[in-house]
Amino acid sequence: MTTPTSAASGMPTDLYINGAFVPGAEGARFDVMNPATEEVIASVASAEIADADAALDAAEAAMADWAARTPRARSEVLRRAWELMIARQEQFAHLITLENGKARADAMGEAGYAAEFFRWFAEEAVRADGLITHAPASGARIIVQHKPAGLAVLVTPWNYPAAMGTRKIAPALAAGCGVVIKPASETPLTMLALMPLLEEAGVPPGLVNVLPSRRTGALVDHMLHDPRVRVVSFTGSTEVGRKLLHGAADQVLKPAMELGGNAPCIVFEDADMDTAVEGTMLAKMRNLGEACTAANRIYVHQSVAEAFTARLTQAMSALKLGDGTDPTVDVGPLVNADTRNKVAAFVADAVAKGARIECGGEVPAGKGFFYPPTVLSNVPETADCVRDEIFGPVAAIQTFADQDEVIRRANDTEYGLVAYVFSEDFKRALQVCERLDYGMVGLNRGLVSDPAAPFGGTKQSGLGREGGHEGMLEFMETQYISASW
Repeated sequence: MTTPTSAASGMPTDLYINGAFVPGAEGARFDVMNPATEEVIASVASAEIADADAALDAAEAAMADWAARTPRARSEVLRRAWELMIARQEQFAHLITLENGKARADAMGEAGYAAEFFRWFAEEAVRADGLITHAPASGARIIVQHKPAGLAVLVTPWNYPAAMGTRKIAPALAAGCGVVIKPASETPLTMLALMPLLEEAGVPPGLVNVLPSRRTGALVDHMLHDPRVRVVSFTGSTEVGRKLLHGAADQVLKPAMELGGNAPCIVFEDADMDTAVEGTMLAKMRNLGEACTAANRIYVHQSVAEAFTARLTQAMSALKLGDGTDPTVDVGPLVNADTRNKVAAFVADAVAKGARIECGGEVPAGKGFFYPPTVLSNVPETADCVRDEIFGPVAAIQTFADQDEVIRRANDTEYGLVAYVFSEDFKRALQVCERLDYGMVGLNRGLVSDPAAPFGGTKQSGLGREGGHEGMLEFMETQYISASW
């Protein structure tokens, strides 16, 4: 085990079970690395099966009281969690940068976004509305109410170590459920650091448990086969999501799956160029492109392709690459060597098949998993990056001539998470949006994520929704009572 640096000193690094940090049943640990320096910043406890059982026991015991509390009582705790996280936004942003690598401004944005889920679901906690109506045929009264579904297992990715956790924790607590969280091994520190804050906000011991582990598959599968677990919520790749769905089927669990994407970004000839370039930059470069919502295939009308490419290349070239702890840096490293090497392979493949590098395109020398902001033009349909998620700072530009053609090409993927459309003809733009087979569309916007909106996709991009009113209902069951009085 490598000696950690002092950059993350004072941060919790043990498992969090039943309101306490514990080393784990077998004492196993693993290293967490700073992707900008390749230095170990912490040694973190690795959960085993016995730890999962202890966490589920704690969540079951704590949920009984929590579910019985009034919605307003749960709401007040969530509201307090939002206040505390906003007050400590800088600290969380710093930790996100250390373990994930994203630049400070991006990390600050994530910390604020993550906190907002507590505020939103504090408000939603009191709005699990039911109904009473009169059955037309039988004359019985129909009473419909929503109840906590039960224990939830939450599995979160490395690209948003704070927000992907709070996006699941907040609605689960608002609904009245107890949870066990398995954060990504690359970025467990942020979620562990959130636990003392939740304690301070009034979350009872045992209701939320955090299990970092290098044995993710075995650990999660074990929990999914525990009869007390009723919900599994996962954000990550479609490949892993399919495996979790197989495991969830054995217990007929309620799944909420936010999976992969292959987002098209369509720039029509009548688009406002400033809006289109700014929106594409945001859709492509937010979180360095390491997001399932990142613009992956950029379709530009042939009449404006040259001007758009020049403007986008200028904007991408102006971004400063470096260690995200430097506040002047715009673009940090990718999360690990495998991710960087995959991005480099996508670029090499596209160039070999005829694409042109407008800027970037070379791995810089030295430490850290850096890859420069890159623009590719003339990208052919045969390029691997058109069929798969790039998950990095590479803008792959293609051209189109016809509206029906670009809609067909945009929909020609197994994924259906998000699409982006830029056009000043609002009627035409809305017609295009309706024909796109995606769960979300950004219209003249490069950012669609919002705690108040239902986030999720179609096809192989997932099941269910996070955020909005729908996000809380993922952790609730609908009960119908037929009554006479």
